[in-house]
Amino acid sequence: MAEGENMEKYYFTSEQVTEGHPDKICDQISDAILDECLKQDPLSRVACETTAWTDAVHVMGEITTKAKVDFEKVARDTVEKIGYVIDDIGFNKDTFKFYCTLNSQSEDIAMGVNASLDDASTLGAGDQGMMFGYATDESEDYLPLTLHLANKLMTRLAEVRKNNVLSYLRPDGKGQVTVEYKDDQPIRIEAVVVSTQHADYVALEQLREDIRKEVILKSLPRDLIDENTKIYINPTGRFVVGGPNGDTGLTGRKIIADTYGGVASHGGGAFSGKDPTKVDRSAAYMARYIAKNIVANGFAHKCEVQLAYAIGVAEPVSIYVNTKGTGIVDDTTLTSWVKEHFDCRPASIIKLFNLRAPIYHLTSSYGHFGKEELPWEKVDTSLKNTLKF
Repeated sequence: MAEGENMEKYYFTSEQVTEGHPDKICDQISDAILDECLKQDPLSRVACETTAWTDAVHVMGEITTKAKVDFEKVARDTVEKIGYVIDDIGFNKDTFKFYCTLNSQSEDIAMGVNASLDDASTLGAGDQGMMFGYATDESEDYLPLTLHLANKLMTRLAEVRKNNVLSYLRPDGKGQVTVEYKDDQPIRIEAVVVSTQHADYVALEQLREDIRKEVILKSLPRDLIDENTKIYINPTGRFVVGGPNGDTGLTGRKIIADTYGGVASHGGGAFSGKDPTKVDRSAAYMARYIAKNIVANGFAHKCEVQLAYAIGVAEPVSIYVNTKGTGIVDDTTLTSWVKEHFDCRPASIIKLFNLRAPIYHLTSSYGHFGKEELPWEKVDTSLKNTLKF
């Protein structure tokens, strides 16, 4: 059921995964390579894809950079940080096979972005496409509550593994939270699902008791859990074989968990492994910044922003604001306000958020939004009195 429809009660679900999920391993390797390139050469052009399967990692794509990067070392160091260091997992940072097929960026694509970083009028978008940003006041980080809770759930699952609270846990895991809404307001948690990789020796009953006590009840608000909340922990039972040994991973395959948990629209472009001239990434961050500032400054309770671009063209071809009927003014007025107060040209976005800095490892697990240390999460309170109506 679409958001904003007039209905008395509905349920919505969002998912998040741990950093040991096969797809997230790939996102983290791709962004670690991007960060290493930007550390040495801030003007690096990077479009790095990674796939991981069984006992192998393959890095591929297009990179144009002056940086000298040991791609294999970056990949192995990333896998080690995630926690694939135990032989019984089946995927190990020391033993996986590594393949690399990285080439230079196509000259046909490069023509559109070969301009001075400071020249906002000529630095064109690195590709065409549409990007969406979203914000809502139903959680403290302005994310949909379902995703906010799924993030907390999976962050806690990783924490108890890394701190040896539950030493039998392994890196791969997925979580899901379903919230019941009434009159468009969240009132309770309907269901929680946790699937976590584990060592062979632990009994399923023990794992379920531990996850409920140490993960679910310590990460989710107790006042939203009641006697009717359904809790599913490893519902299929055994989950020993996981990570790339259990399922192939690929960069960019968790774009809904990376963004808004399915509540908002998505343009289809992935983020990880792409430098900021790719508007798939930078414009999505700008759209979130605009949407969050609209909500955080009290102009709407929820807001979705779309930006669209043509390859090689600096100005967006369209800007669209949709407050789902919650704005203090109409959406046309807000759209005009956005065009006046936000410069959405790629070079301006890069400068505003300092996107040439190697910050992308912060985004490659547990979502690209809602983390205060990320520059596109800033709230500009000076905008509060600029909306005239």
